[in-house]
Amino acid sequence: MKILVVAGMPGAGKEELLKVAQSMGYSFLRMGDIVRETYASSGAEAEGLSVGEFANRERELHGADIWAKRSIERMSGDLFLVDGCRSMNEVRSFRGLSKDVYIIAIHTARSERFRRLVSRDREDAPHNEEEFDARDNREIGWGIAEVIALSEYLIVNNADLETFRG
Repeated sequence: MKILVVAGMPGAGKEELLKVAQSMGYSFLRMGDIVRETYASSGAEAEGLSVGEFANRERELHGADIWAKRSIERMSGDLFLVDGCRSMNEVRSFRGLSKDVYIIAIHTARSERFRRLVSRDREDAPHNEEEFDARDNREIGWGIAEVIALSEYLIVNNADLETFRG
C-alpha cells in the first residue's frame, strides 16, 4: 500500500486536495473525522472538554500516535490518502504499515489562511487573529511544523481555487 500523508496548517487547502483525489477515485480519510467521532461517543463534552482538548488528552493517555493507530484500522487499497497528520510520531505509525509513505505538505501564506478560515463561517472559524494564532500554536505544539518541514513534496497554495485545482 502506498500512503500519501497530506499535511498543512488550517486553511492551507488540504480539503481541496482531497476533493481532487476523490474525483480521481482515490480513497482517503480525515484523521479529524475519527477524532470527532470518538469525541462524540466519549462523554468528553459533558466533562467540558473541547474537541482539541480531548484529542490532546487521548495523545497523553494512549501515546502521541493514537490517532494514526486508529486511522490505520480503516485503511485499505493500493493507494490511500490521509489528512490531518500532526506529528512525525503519526508518520512513523503509517511507515510501520508500509514502506511507501510520502508526505505532501501544502503551504499557504498566513494572511490567506486566516481569510479562508473566516470566510468558511464554520463553528471553529477564528473570531480574530488571536484565536487564529492560538490554533496555529496548538498545531505547531503537536508537531505539524516538523511534518511539513520533512515532507517529500510541497505545494504552495496562495492562488485562487481554480488555479489550485488545475
